[in-house]
Amino acid sequence: MESYEQIVSIIALTMGASWASGINLYATLAVLGLSSTMGGLELPTDLQVLENPLVIGSALLMYAAEFVVDKIPGLDTTWDGLHTFIRIPAGAMLAAGAVGDVGPAMEIATAIMGGGLAATTHATKAGSRVLINTSPEPFSNWAASITEDVVVIGGLWTALSNPTLFLIFLLVFILFVIWLLPKIWGAVKGVFKFIGRLFGGSKPEEDPSVETEAIQSVVEKITEEVKQTDVFDQIEKLKALLDSGALTEEEFSEQKRKLLGS
Repeated sequence: MESYEQIVSIIALTMGASWASGINLYATLAVLGLSSTMGGLELPTDLQVLENPLVIGSALLMYAAEFVVDKIPGLDTTWDGLHTFIRIPAGAMLAAGAVGDVGPAMEIATAIMGGGLAATTHATKAGSRVLINTSPEPFSNWAASITEDVVVIGGLWTALSNPTLFLIFLLVFILFVIWLLPKIWGAVKGVFKFIGRLFGGSKPEEDPSVETEAIQSVVEKITEEVKQTDVFDQIEKLKALLDSGALTEEEFSEQKRKLLGS
């Protein structure tokens, strides 16, 4: 039983650290480091560096910076974009460190899973922020930022104190994100297309059927002009035969009537 609880605790810490780092990496580092320092958590050997006061201080300093930037429309999206290259690798490293000394193969597999989970939460956060920034007021950014901080701290506390409950929550979260991310992606593409039209002067996409009708109209017009030109050439030839005496006036008139009638 004790072995089972230990395995569940390791899985919860591994997935919890990577899940939270995709949302707010610095809050994750600070919570893990402070929890271990205060005796509420015994970190695996590879993560005990988080107990170092220098690491905790740096994490708290960066968390304070993110706390401010994350509530400013536009800057929050820029911050998220830059942290694409920080949160995801950090999530992979935290997952690999949390699983302990279980061999290179397991550590690499855990790092892949942790990085994927961090990428998922990061994409959800960054995409939702792009949509929130379409609203001119700043209050939605403040609410989203504070909610994310509460979720990260509360989620990590649950992972440490009640691993089974956290893993259930994580499963529900993953199912929800599978449903939500395609919708966020579609909405984000719409936002960037609008921005492109706004600043690039590009025209909205036209209905393909309208373009096809226009092409057909031009082709028909050209065909009619070619046909009329051919008729006029034949009439000129008939006139030349009339002038030379090869055709009578009645024959010329009959042939001209047939050409114009065609």
